[in-house]
Amino acid sequence: MRVISLNLNGIRSAASKGLYPWLEKQGADLVCLQELKAQLADLTPEMRAPGDLTGHFHPAEKKGYSGVGIYTRRTPDTLVEGLGITDIDAEGRYLEARFGNLSVVSLYLPSGSSSDERQAAKFSFMERFLPRLEALAASGRDVLLCGDWNIAHQAMDLKNWKSNQKNSGFLPEERAWLGDLFARLGWVDVYRRLYPEHTGEAYTWWSNRGQAWARNVGWRIDYQIATPVLAAKARSAFVYKDQRFSDHAPLVVDYDHAL
Repeated sequence: MRVISLNLNGIRSAASKGLYPWLEKQGADLVCLQELKAQLADLTPEMRAPGDLTGHFHPAEKKGYSGVGIYTRRTPDTLVEGLGITDIDAEGRYLEARFGNLSVVSLYLPSGSSSDERQAAKFSFMERFLPRLEALAASGRDVLLCGDWNIAHQAMDLKNWKSNQKNSGFLPEERAWLGDLFARLGWVDVYRRLYPEHTGEAYTWWSNRGQAWARNVGWRIDYQIATPVLAAKARSAFVYKDQRFSDHAPLVVDYDHAL
């Protein structure tokens, strides 16, 4: 089972940069998308169902903003759109596809970098999302959470960690919250389990400022986070950087697990 996660920074923008010809060659079973920045009416037939994949979407109510989706090779048994929390669901941040005992989630955790108000909204999301994470961990299901978490967990997960310790995405409270998911709830950071020493090759996002991409001044903020049994079935992973579809790069993981 091949699973890809990608923050698109706009599905129409990513399409114009060659996303779909690349995707057709990947043989993915599941593709989790974040930051659609589009409504359903904006999607072309290719965006709705590329190749032999079918798209399922949870757009934000605000046009040109946020939104998540999942491309699936097999039709899900059930789709869960949103968390049942009005203000969070209005921003299109959670979509879960269920296949038998497997749940795959496309998640877009808020960024707090633009203002103190957005950082407060991010902390509020984290607090209110935690019960769902606890319930999923305790459900007995195989669960895979794919997406842009907007948090770099450790110093090795970003280039300039010393100068970012007071910045959103690397705040002590954010890092501790993510660490708690791993330590207390048993969630597994799949890429880090496979490659515990990777640094620069693991980055998934680069600022558009200051030649960050050219200098590989990046952050690892896109994850595939799984329950332990499923995480143990991950065999290989890579971040695809030969083409750029977004300010993020696709995270690709192969699992010994049938969809």
